[in-house]
Formats: sequence, C-alpha cells, structure tokens
Amino acid sequence: MFPLTLTDLRCECRTNPLGLDERAPRFSWKLAAVAREVLQKAYQLQTAADPAFGEILWDSGAVASEQSVYVRYAGPDLAPRTRYYWRVQVWDTTGRATGWSGLSWFETGLLKAANWQAQWIAAQPAEAVNQELPCPLLRKTFIAQGHIARARVYASALGLYELHLNGKKTGADLLTPGWTAYQARVQYQTYDVTEMLQPGENCLGAMLGRGWYAGYFGLGDHQNNYGTQPALIAQLHITYADGSEQVVISDSSWRTADSPILMAEFYHGETYDARHEVAGWDTPACDDSAWHTVHVVDYPLANLVAQQNLPVRAHEQLKPIKFIRTPAGETVLDFGQNMVGWVRFSVAAPAGSQVVLKHAEVLDAAGNFYTENMRAARNTIRYICQGDGPETYEPRFTHQGFRYVKIEAWPGTPQLENFTGIVIHSDMSNIGSFSCSNELVNKLQHNILWGQKGNFVDVPTDCPQRDERLGWTGDAQVFARTACFNMDTALFFRKWLADLAIDQAESGAVPNVVPDVLQGIFGPPSSACGWADAAVIIPWTVYLCYGDARILQAQYPSMKKHVDY
Repeated sequence: MFPLTLTDLRCECRTNPLGLDERAPRFSWKLAAVAREVLQKAYQLQTAADPAFGEILWDSGAVASEQSVYVRYAGPDLAPRTRYYWRVQVWDTTGRATGWSGLSWFETGLLKAANWQAQWIAAQPAEAVNQELPCPLLRKTFIAQGHIARARVYASALGLYELHLNGKKTGADLLTPGWTAYQARVQYQTYDVTEMLQPGENCLGAMLGRGWYAGYFGLGDHQNNYGTQPALIAQLHITYADGSEQVVISDSSWRTADSPILMAEFYHGETYDARHEVAGWDTPACDDSAWHTVHVVDYPLANLVAQQNLPVRAHEQLKPIKFIRTPAGETVLDFGQNMVGWVRFSVAAPAGSQVVLKHAEVLDAAGNFYTENMRAARNTIRYICQGDGPETYEPRFTHQGFRYVKIEAWPGTPQLENFTGIVIHSDMSNIGSFSCSNELVNKLQHNILWGQKGNFVDVPTDCPQRDERLGWTGDAQVFARTACFNMDTALFFRKWLADLAIDQAESGAVPNVVPDVLQGIFGPPSSACGWADAAVIIPWTVYLCYGDARILQAQYPSMKKHVDY
C-alpha cells in the first residue's frame, strides 16, 4: 500500500480564512500519492461547531465526484462572527481512502449591515475640511473585565488606515482597506486581537491617510475622487470565558489629534516630522485631555463588504548594492532591481535634521538621476529627526516605483547599511515558474515577474511610478493569462472584476480604467476595443486557469452587457 494523503486544504482560496462574508463558502484540496494515475473517485465533507467534531453541522455523505476545487457548502445558514471547522476524506478509483484530513476552519465576518454597531468617524467636520492638516490620530480607551476567550476587530476606512491596539499595529496588512469603487462598496478587514488585549484599561487607536479615496489620484491634478474626509469605522468584539460579550465601537466618544505625518500621497510621497510624535498615543497611558472630539460621518453601512482579495503586504527586503556619484554631483543609491514599495532607513542626528529621498526608475544617458517620466509625481520622502538617538522610519500611506534613490539631504555621511528596500504587492503566492538554457529569455521572465509584483498592488495597474498608477483595463486583459501562470490571482481578479461591473455604464460601456477615476475626461462613457474586452476576457481566463465557475456567474451580466454594447 502506498500513502494517499490530502494537502493544501483551502476555503475560498484561503487557508483558515478569518472574516468571510460568503453565505455558501467553497472548499478545495489536493490529493497526494507516490504512484501515478491516482484519481479521486469520491469525497465526503463535514463541518462542525467544535474542533473535535462532536457537533457536526453538515455532512455531505460520500459523493461520487472527481471535483476537488470549489466544492460548495450546503449546510444550514451560517451565523455571523462564528468559527466553523471542516474536514474531508477522499476515495480513489481503487477504493482506497485517505481517512479524514487534518483540521481546517473558516470564520465568518459580520455578514450583513445590521450587524454593524459602529459609526464612521473623522477628525474634521465635512463642512470645514482642511486638507493641509496632518494625517489624524484617533483613539478610544476602554476597560476589559474578565478572562478574555477571544477578540476580533472589524475595521475599515474611507482612505487608508493603520489600526493599533495597546501600542502595537494589528496585523501585517498594508494600504488597507484597498481600492474599490468607493461610491458603491468598501472592504473591511478582520483582525484576531485576542493576545493583544489586557485585563483592565486598553486603548484602540488608528492613523488615517487620504489614499485612493481623497488623495491626489488620476491624470493631472485630480484629488477627492470619492470624498474629502478620511474616516474610520471599527468594531471590537470581546468574548469572555463565561460567554458574555463586550463591544467597543467607533463613535463620537473617540478623540483625535494630529499625527507626525504632515503629508502622505501616493504620487508625492510622505513628510514625517518625528518631533511631533505623541509618545504612547495608542496606549492607555497617553493623556488625551487636550485632544479633540471626532465627527460622525454619513456613509452607508450597507456598502461594507468583507475583504475579498488578498491584502497588500511586504514580501521582500532588498539592500542597495552601491552608491553612485553622478556627473551632476548627485549621491544616488542603486538597489540593483526595479521595485515597488519604499525605503526603510535608520539615522542618528540632532533634532530638526532632515532626510530627503527622491525615487526614480532610471538614470539618463549621461548617468544622471532621471525623473522626467514621473511627470507631476514628486515621489519624495522627507523625514525630520526627533534627535533622541538612532531613529528608524518607513512610510505608511504611500509607495514608489524605483530602482534609484537620490539622497538630497542626509545629516552626516550615509552608509549602505542605513537603507533597506521594502518590496510590497498583493499577497499572491508564486505558483508558476519558467527557466531555460537561454539567459536572455530567463531575464525576460524575471522582468515579467517583477513587473507583475510592481503593478499588482491591490489593483492591476499600468505603471507603478508616475502620476497615474491606474487600473487600465487593456493592460490587465492582455497580461491576465501570464498573471495567472506566475501567481495565484484568483481572488485578486475576482475583487477587481466586481468593481469593473460596478463602474460599467448602463449602456454596457466599460471604462478605460477600473476603478474609474477618469469619468468624464474622455467624454461620455464608451468602450474601446481591447480595453473594454477585459470584461469578458479576464473572467474567462480566470475560469480556465482555476476552474472557478462562480466568477463567470458573478460577471455574466457584465459580460453580456459588454457584448451587447
């Protein structure tokens, strides 16, 4: 007998997902054996309310089927904020069984708008927004009493947010909540903060940025594409060992103050004055008596949807390979690789000293730092030192596309070890690779993969560096098949295609960019061949590559409207 095992168990393309809003989630697995031509003949799925499967909620029974991807849950209705356990066993064509798989689980999110108790809050009133002010800090203290069994935070923002609890950032996600068609929907994230809470006084805090929602974004001097007020919504559920529950929500009782981030824009970079840091702003010890009250914002709770794609995260760290002294006398760092993300650096200097970094992809023909292709994007990081020993900084609410970094200001003499490049992109796993005996072809594949990393930052963009970075539909459809080969883009495209359908005109015309922040620039809504065809080509490509029929079902009305148009 040879071993027959199950591996890579997933629910909705994720391993043990937290915060699903799916009413009928789907399960997938892989069958592993050392022999050839071992095929699945039947499967049996079970879900339960407990990890010991003492309370089985749904049992598919033995199902004669080869299907091992996207097997649909068909049990009783799922409850919000609940963890469910699942397992599967499989029989091959000779009747051999795997036995039950290892334990997997999924946890539902809030599921519907009625389960939101929190309110949207902002640092400034809508009628008097001053966009020259720094990014805001928001905070709320509360008391936890009893033995904490588990705790979850459900949070989102109009703009960008970074959530903190008791002095620490929650989770590793970046640029949350991502970019969607904000006029219709915004994603929320779910965080397991059980271990971050403490008995007694706690503090939940957040920092907000303008991001895609209100920042400069689009062609030309565009800003405020969806609104003017960055806002936060957060709802913390604490479940105690005795079964009781406490809910902490964002509301008018929260307090706000300015952060050290004086400016944060995707195109222009970030300005950070460390002298304005508020020590322990996200801890109970901070005195917020001089802070201001927040303002409640009107945005539909029904537009909140659970995170649909995989979040943006930091994936690699690159060290610069050398300093370059250009013919123009510039000091330039060479990271040896065109990348998307930002630079983390450490500096020790007196208070008020400045670090100024500018980013570019190439040097010009003479070997000088070249930024003409950036157009209006300044891509500049400006850091003002606090002066209290070594300081380490990296941006939060911006990113750059670059290989070269010009050091315009640095106190003292910079060293290579002061700098690290942080590579960010959507959290897609590498699933395909290619290499051959021709190093030029291998280099081409290397460049293709890095091009995907740089342009798959929550949406599929055309370029990651200049004042554009838009989800051009033509670029996305022509690259879709390669994208699906290199990386697991099933969830990435599922989320983006939903926004394509939202921004599609009633006539069936598909915009040139999704989400559509160029409305009206090219005249009345109309489809361009090649670009608009993304509405049909990408869903079909995702189906062919991953076998997901649900994406065809979800996108079919959009596909048909495009073809009819």
